[in-house]
Amino acid sequence: MAKSAKSFFTKQQQDNLKQAILKAELDTSGEVRIHIENTCKGEVLDRAAFIFEKLKMQKTELRNGVLFYLAINNKKFAILGDKGINASVPENFWDGIKQKMLEHFKEENFTEGLIEGISMAGEKLKKHFPYHSDDINELSDEISFGKN
Repeated sequence: MAKSAKSFFTKQQQDNLKQAILKAELDTSGEVRIHIENTCKGEVLDRAAFIFEKLKMQKTELRNGVLFYLAINNKKFAILGDKGINASVPENFWDGIKQKMLEHFKEENFTEGLIEGISMAGEKLKKHFPYHSDDINELSDEISFGKN
């Protein structure tokens, strides 16, 4: 039987992922989230966009949220950036991160793949959305899980 989204990563791995998010957000006003669910019916980018909105990621002041979405049983994943960051990075920026992650995923190193992808996104966020002393953490750093 396949693992469920909530048990796909161990507690330690989840803690490592949260630390990667905190580190990526350290010097930027950008926001990073991870959402994991069992299945994705239909197009993965459409589902990621739905989750992005459901998590209210479009509500950040500078529209600089990034969602890492995984559907574990379908072996689908997507990276979705909001309008602010997409206007600031090259058109193929997410493809480069996705490719790096895929290299890890093919070896079943999912935690490492996510950490590297989050780190890469964080570097770009720092460049385009530097931290300001009045910045607040606008979105939760906790991993969210789907019900399916």
